[in-house]
Amino acid sequence: MSDAVLNKQSEDFLRQALPVFARHETFHPRFGWLKKGYDRTKQDPAIFLQQDAPVTLGVGKNMVNAIRYWTQAFKLIEEAGESESKGTEYLPSDFGLNLLDDNGWDPYLENLGSLWLLHWYLVKPVSIAATWYFAFNAFSHIEFNSDEFLKELSDFRTLYFPRANAVEASLKKDANCFLRMYAEGASNKKGVREESIDSPFIQLGLMQSHRSHHYQFNIGYKPTLPPEIIVFACLDFAAMYSTGQTLKLDSLLFKPGSPGFVFRLNEASLCEAIEKVARKFKQVQYSEAAGLLQLSFQGDPKTLGHKLLNRYYKEQA
Repeated sequence: MSDAVLNKQSEDFLRQALPVFARHETFHPRFGWLKKGYDRTKQDPAIFLQQDAPVTLGVGKNMVNAIRYWTQAFKLIEEAGESESKGTEYLPSDFGLNLLDDNGWDPYLENLGSLWLLHWYLVKPVSIAATWYFAFNAFSHIEFNSDEFLKELSDFRTLYFPRANAVEASLKKDANCFLRMYAEGASNKKGVREESIDSPFIQLGLMQSHRSHHYQFNIGYKPTLPPEIIVFACLDFAAMYSTGQTLKLDSLLFKPGSPGFVFRLNEASLCEAIEKVARKFKQVQYSEAAGLLQLSFQGDPKTLGHKLLNRYYKEQA
C-alpha cells in the first residue's frame, strides 16, 4: 500500500469524530456512572428524558446529562430514535450488553482491563468525544502544557470541522476535563470540588502531571494493560481498516487509531503482548516477512476479537 493511500486513510480517519464539545457538563466519568446509565437505559429507553431522572439516578440534573453523555460516548448505549414528543431515546449497544449486563464480562468494572477496553471504545470511530479522539489519535506530543494542548485542539477543530459551532470556552472545558480524567496529579487542588474528584481512568497510568499545568504521556509498557486487550484492539483495528489477514507492526504502532497510538505503546510492549497471546490463542501469530514484523490472524478479525475477549474474561472469573 502506497504512502499516499496510507496518508489518505489517516486523513479520513481523523474526520471520523463528531464535532461535539463540552456535553459532559465539566464532569469526567465517575465510579458507578456507566453501570448506572446502562442499567437505567435498559429498564427505560426514555430515562434521560424523564422529569424524575435525577431522583431515579440519584444525582443532580447536570450529572444526569453527564451520565447520558459518557454512557453514549463509551458506546455502551446508542440512539434508538426519537420519541413522539420528548426527544432521543436510547438502547443498550452490543458492547454494553457484553460488558455491563448483569451476566456480562465485568458488570461492575472490577477488572482494570475493562477500563482499558472502555478507553479503546471511547476513542475508536465514530466518536462523540472529539477532544479525546484528537488527544489519542492526532496529538503527537509526549510532554506539553495545557495551553499547547488547547492550541492544537483548536487547530484540529478548525482543520477538520470548520463548520463546528464550538466556541473557545467549550474547547477549554473539554481540555480541562480530559486532563483531569487521565492525568495523575491533575486534580490535586486545594479545596475539593465536585468536578475534581479523581477519575477511574487515572488508574491506567497513561498520563501524569509533573508540575503545574505541565503533562506527560507515559510511553511503553503499561502494567495494568492486559495483553489480551491489546491484541483485541489490534484485531478491532484490522476489522476497521484491513482487507487482508496481516498488519505490519508499524501500522499497529503509529497510524492514527492504532493500538500503539491509543495506548501509547512502544514496539517492545506491543510485540510482547502479541507474543504472549499467540502462545495461547493459535488464530493469532507474530511473524516476520521480508524483514518486516507483522501480526497475522486466521479468520474474521471481528469474530476473533470477540472470542479473545470471551476467553480473557472467562479466565478472570
